[in-house]
Amino acid sequence: MKILLVYPVFPDTYWSFRHALTFAGKSSAFPPLGLMTVASMLPDSWEKRLVDMNVESLSDEDIEWADMVFLSAMIVQKDSLEEVVARCNAKGKKVAVGGPFVSTGSPELSEADHIFVGEAETTLPEFIHDLELGVPERIYKADERPSLQETPVPDFGLIDIENYSSMSVQYSRGCPFQCEFCDIIEIYGRKPRTKSNHQMLAELDALKATGWRGMVFIVDDNFIGNKKNVRGLLPELISWSERNGSPFSFFTEASVNLAEDDALLEKMEEARFRRVFLGIETPAEESLKEAQKSQNTRRGLLESVKKIQSYGMEVMAGFIVGFDNDPEDIFERQINFIRKSGIPLAMVGLLTALPDTQLWRRLESEGRLLKESTGNNTDCSLNFVPKMDKERLVEGYKAVLQNIYSPREYYQRALDCISHFKKDKILTRKIDVIQDLKSLTKLLLTLGVKDKGRIRFWNYLIKLVMFYPREFGHGMTLAAMGYHFRKVTAANID
Repeated sequence: MKILLVYPVFPDTYWSFRHALTFAGKSSAFPPLGLMTVASMLPDSWEKRLVDMNVESLSDEDIEWADMVFLSAMIVQKDSLEEVVARCNAKGKKVAVGGPFVSTGSPELSEADHIFVGEAETTLPEFIHDLELGVPERIYKADERPSLQETPVPDFGLIDIENYSSMSVQYSRGCPFQCEFCDIIEIYGRKPRTKSNHQMLAELDALKATGWRGMVFIVDDNFIGNKKNVRGLLPELISWSERNGSPFSFFTEASVNLAEDDALLEKMEEARFRRVFLGIETPAEESLKEAQKSQNTRRGLLESVKKIQSYGMEVMAGFIVGFDNDPEDIFERQINFIRKSGIPLAMVGLLTALPDTQLWRRLESEGRLLKESTGNNTDCSLNFVPKMDKERLVEGYKAVLQNIYSPREYYQRALDCISHFKKDKILTRKIDVIQDLKSLTKLLLTLGVKDKGRIRFWNYLIKLVMFYPREFGHGMTLAAMGYHFRKVTAANID
């Protein structure tokens, strides 16, 4: 059996980082971890190839080689997914589709031969068994959330690591909180499940064996969802890094209550966590309560951000406008909070109702749901009727983006961010002198000569060299990301 695993195109959004990656000569930020894990679940006797359409095109020869094509996609990849399925059908190939898109209310992908709803540890073995008997079903639905103790090491050998700016591993699934707009708790549940420490170290061994050195994204939607197990993992992660010459730095996603746990922050700093994404959402407490995000109301949000930054971790964060209880000055409040927090990578989006979330169900019952979400909360589209006047909401959102991603605001936040890093806490990265010089030259020409914000860039560069020379590489990375944000923002608000 020949299996072709295909990851559809991820469109140009804030999370694609596409415009920043061009400076580094990379094609994509992260590899398709889900498909690499699925590949390791398939029988050893099966031949496997993986095509990540974000780094290479899918050829007719690829499709013709396969006996069956496996795809996984998020909602935002829907258009590309459907195009690939149609191409495979035209070649007479069987198609199996899984992932978040079909697991959150969209299982009726009519062109697909097999649909996997839920986690593959439950559905895939059943499918393989039925396939061997010659009686595979069309839809496989996980009736339970499986333990991760048997989840295999992803097959990193299916990708060319040089195409990516970071590698990925997963430790846990699920989150204990109940945010109304979140689809993670619908897919993975509210009882976080984790891999064993042995599993995690085995994955890091496998990743190190590929030759990778640099950033590793622990993709958990809330890394500290199961604090007890995380506390047991971190000392072993620290020991592993020390034994192996500290080949990786880590970044992850976590809930804001991380700021309440100094012991955990200390261990994360020691384990070389250098960046964390927080779901801050809004400084308006009434909107946080509406969203059932109580964990963000227990202490000052700005204070929480500063606390985490004090442990040498750059904070990325998600923000949302469009809640029913947003006050009239919400746009100014978001701008001011982002400015004061020193968060350069501030992902601001319009509220969107994702399928099968609590928010989706509430809006549907209120007759306010308009259509399915595109999966992109930054394209200025709304899939529900907001309480605030729609035109005012969209225009206010655009004003926030124009402000926070303007060169003046962005470069100042980048400097504020870098000021929190300690001299011995440099981001681990693989050194490639020739590529680094090419990247720097391209960056200087683009941001220092061609970009409208070039004067602000040179001012930023001078301050970076004068006050934070050891963080020069990090500072240039942030500058590249700022350029990406400006490009995506311009495309969204025009």
